[in-house]
Order: sequence, then C-alpha cells, then structure tokens
Amino acid sequence: MTSVATREKAPFKMVLTHGFIVDGDGRKMSKSIGNVIAPQEIIEKYGADILRLWVASTDYRNDVRISEQILSNLVESYRRIRNTARFILGNLKGFVPSSGMADYSDMFEIDKWILAKNQRLISRATKGYEDFEFHLPTYMIHHFCVNDLSAIYLDVCKDRLYAEHADSSERRSCQSAMWIILGTLTRMLAPVLSFTSEEIWQEMRKIDPTLPESVFLSSWPEIEDRILQESVDLKWENILSVRGGICRALEAARASGIIGHSLDAEIDLLSEEENRGSLALLDEKDWAALAIVSSFRIVNSSTDNGFSWKDEETGIDFVIRKAPGEKCPRCWKRSVDVSGESVCPRCLAVLGE
Repeated sequence: MTSVATREKAPFKMVLTHGFIVDGDGRKMSKSIGNVIAPQEIIEKYGADILRLWVASTDYRNDVRISEQILSNLVESYRRIRNTARFILGNLKGFVPSSGMADYSDMFEIDKWILAKNQRLISRATKGYEDFEFHLPTYMIHHFCVNDLSAIYLDVCKDRLYAEHADSSERRSCQSAMWIILGTLTRMLAPVLSFTSEEIWQEMRKIDPTLPESVFLSSWPEIEDRILQESVDLKWENILSVRGGICRALEAARASGIIGHSLDAEIDLLSEEENRGSLALLDEKDWAALAIVSSFRIVNSSTDNGFSWKDEETGIDFVIRKAPGEKCPRCWKRSVDVSGESVCPRCLAVLGE
C-alpha cells in the first residue's frame, strides 16, 4: 500500500533548488542581472505552502511564470481549500467515526453522489501525480472544493447539519461523507500543502485518535468500485441540470422583488412529459432541500398566481411565490405553524428529543 509520503516527487526539489526562471512579463530571470525572486521572500510573505502550491500549479513543460498577480490568485485558491476543510471540521463536532459512520447503503442520495465525485477525484489526481503532471491534481482538488463541495453539497447540507437532531440518520449520513472526503483531500494535498495538511490531520486525530500519527504515515486513498458508479454520475447529471434551472428561476424572482433569500420561496414546477423522468429521480421533499426553499411542489398544470418563469436551458416552467406563514427562527424555513417566537413543527420535534 502506497503511503502519502512517497507521492512527493523529485521535481519539486529541483525547481526550488534552481530558482525561478521567468517572471510575470515573460522575461528570463538571471542572478547576474539581479532580477530574480528569492524563494525566501515568498515564504516570508505568503508562507511555504503557497510557494509549494505555485510549484505544483505550474506546468513545468512550458515557460515557468511568476508575478504578484499569480501569487495572489494562488493565495485565493489556497484560502478556498483551507476554508472548505475548516467548515467540514467545524461540522464534525460530536462525530465518532468508530461508532457513528453510516453504511454506504443507508446514506442519502446526495451523500452517495458526492462520494462518487470524491472517488473520481482520487482516480484522476492519483494519475496526475504518477504522470508527474502536478498541476492537474492541484487544479482538480481546487475545482472539487469550489464547484462540488462549497457551491452545492455543503450549501445544501447546512439544513441537515444545523437543524436536525445531533444523532439523526440525516446528520450522521452527511457527517460520514464529510469525514471520508476530508481524509481524502488531506492525504492528496499533503505532497503540496504539507504544513496545512498536517495541521488538518492533527485536528482529525482529535476526532479519531486511532489515525496514524502524521498524514505522511497514512496510506494513499484507494478506489472503491461500489462507490465509483457511472449510474450515480448520470443520475445526478440530470438532477443538477434541473437544479440549475431552479437556481436561475429563483434568481429571476429575487431580481423581481418576489423573494429575498431562497428559503422565502415556494416553487411549483410544471411536470411535462419531457422532464418527468428527471423529476422522478427525487421526491418533493428532497427537491426542496436541494433547491434550499421552504416548499416545492411538482404540479400537472400551471397555477394561477405567482412569478412565472420558463427556463430556456431545461425548458421547464416554474411558478414562484413567497411561501406562506412566518419564518422559523431556528431553521429559517417559512411555515404556517410558526407564530411569534415559536418554531416550526419539525424543529419542535427535534428540540423535544
């Protein structure tokens, strides 16, 4: 079994030893001319991990470029990756992997989807490392954190994480997926963001003391065929296509002043023959959670009142109106059962437990 430490290849050290060869304007750097940038200057200003990230993000088969703008972009990429790890760690409080891990077969659909994406990331990033194309793993990990985790999965899961009972199956399923993903990301980032990865790993060891003493003593992530399934990807490609239409409809309703936050909305989606298959992939409750709205209904005919929107990309017709009732102070969803300082029936049941 391959350890994380063995993934750190010689070209990293060669680049750092021989220095930077081209600046941001494409001019060759030369010690005799004196226009070089010393690695220590970057380390002192940004930290060693940013320097390593620049090395790994650079396709060394072409001219190697560096500038303040390039470094600034890398700092932003680093911040997004670090903040993703911070969010996950913050929401693993009370999670005990040895006893709280949900079985894959019992996980929620969206948790299975993100784990399938995670498996595909392992496959592609590992190949990038093995082929000495270090810019590919760093790009793919950043893309995964920004576009799959932050923009979709973690945003959708906030309701389960914040509003469900601490020991509920909904929350445990989400925490189990996040624990697996965090372990994967930390180990695959270790050859590049060595200090940050070790810092994350030590926080993970506070949750599970049985983990190896260092991330560099852990094994490299492996592919699990039962999770890496084409059927899951195809299913969620259709689901996310519909979600994209929902998001565009909500944005149009927000621009028209119908709603503020998406949780203010009640959505009616017209079920027509061409989109009936995609809509059947989730029930109305799951669609509401995925769209982050208070109410979601699949109807057979257009309703009378509300903001009508036909999405050009999916061809789906929507009617959006402000959800009835008051905002629950706990979960922020609107409900007719909320009045004054009371909470919605769902939150009341959780608090009662």
